[in-house]
Amino acid sequence: MNQETTITLPTTSIAKQTLAAGELYAGIILGKDGAADYHLILIPGEVEDVNWQTAMDWAAEQGGELPTRREQSLLFTNLKERFKPSWYWSGEEYPNYSPYAFVQNFDYGDQDFHDKGNEYCARAVRRVSVIE
Repeated sequence: MNQETTITLPTTSIAKQTLAAGELYAGIILGKDGAADYHLILIPGEVEDVNWQTAMDWAAEQGGELPTRREQSLLFTNLKERFKPSWYWSGEEYPNYSPYAFVQNFDYGDQDFHDKGNEYCARAVRRVSVIE
């Protein structure tokens, strides 16, 4: 049975938001270039030793997506202890060379781009819009 917990998110524009069992609130991502602000939720579970496409597919199966580079920075800042000290895939491809995607190291905080065929860890996130 999936247990739910009601929490109050730290914003005046949303009174309450439901987190599913095991989900963790990571913080708010401020929109850029007219994009809306949103809350970032870390979905429970992870996979190890998977290439980028397998990581993308796995995240979708969890009901989420791989985090962006900005989101990985927030996760490193607020929830680092919930990650292994390893490389984790982001959902962002390297713009100048499509066989590569960005990764985040959750030991030291480095971000880099690596070949999508490499095998790393992955976590999924979901986003909840901040209602104006």
